[in-house]
Amino acid sequence: MAADAESEKDTTALTLAEDLRVTLGKFIRGVKTKANTPTTSQSETLSLLDRSGPLSVAELAERRNVRHQSMRLVAGQLESAGLISKMPNPADGRSQLLSITENGRAELLRSRRARTSEIAALIEERLSQEDRRTLEAAVRLLDRLL
Repeated sequence: MAADAESEKDTTALTLAEDLRVTLGKFIRGVKTKANTPTTSQSETLSLLDRSGPLSVAELAERRNVRHQSMRLVAGQLESAGLISKMPNPADGRSQLLSITENGRAELLRSRRARTSEIAALIEERLSQEDRRTLEAAVRLLDRLL
């Protein structure tokens, strides 16, 4: 009987985890689309450069857990848009470092504000005061999972 209870508990946690993953994914994609913000790969790359400072394409690919070729493509898009720039790598003359530009920082801030505004509008439009208190508690719970 104890094994059945443990198995049910595991299934419940797995089901909840899957539901959370799917729902958060849809929520994030929907907010980014409505807010007209950069793709996830672009925004994550800008955020990483903003937090970490200049990095090579290889370092970016490793930290974002993507292929080097994929990262090179994203970096090219961001550079073409003037959101990042290249500079010589003082530690390795054969490579270059990528850094976020002032335009990149401004775009990152604009994107964050647009997504926050979109979420706030959804909360105001669709949630009662009781729902907002529940959401506030859920945010605290999610924070504990980090």
